[in-house]
Amino acid sequence: MAQPTMAAVPGLKETYVQMKGRMDRAVDDFRKALVATRTGRASVHMLDGVNIDYYGSPMPLNQIAQVHAPEAQLITVQPFDPTQLSSIEKAIRAAELGLNPMNDGKIIRVPVPPLTEERRREMVKHLHKVLEEHRTAVRNIRRDGNEAIKKALKEKKITEDEEKRAMEEIQKLTDDEIKKMEDMSKAKEKEVMEIK
Repeated sequence: MAQPTMAAVPGLKETYVQMKGRMDRAVDDFRKALVATRTGRASVHMLDGVNIDYYGSPMPLNQIAQVHAPEAQLITVQPFDPTQLSSIEKAIRAAELGLNPMNDGKIIRVPVPPLTEERRREMVKHLHKVLEEHRTAVRNIRRDGNEAIKKALKEKKITEDEEKRAMEEIQKLTDDEIKKMEDMSKAKEKEVMEIK
């Protein structure tokens, strides 16, 4: 890949690096949201968003317990500190994931019921909403970049030609990042709608 023109222009290099980093983080955040989205199979990532009040501090579940998916329809949670069993169970219920954890005194078993057609459609709607939020985030980053380029032109750090090329490059970068997220979303949507 050729060196991006923005990164080669001294007045725009920092703007480009910041924008690219922010867009990459937005795409990465979207990827994490997709991983946590429930499909028909049990996945340890389904509980990634669950936080437990651990001695007054919110802690991610995977930092205070071992989480496994030994079967396609079951997740097991074994806390490092057995006194936390009930608070973990409450946190999983409170996370509104549609899961019903069962505590046997040593381990928490979380059966993952198969998704109904209606639930699958709700999941796809949720995916579309999350995708739109992340598209908006990338567009906002593009807007910030465009403003930085206009400011650099006004301060005479760059020429009008460099401004035009930089604006085109930002648009191409924005389109590429949005396409990446749309492709990931389509693949996840197919996975959610697939009946196993």
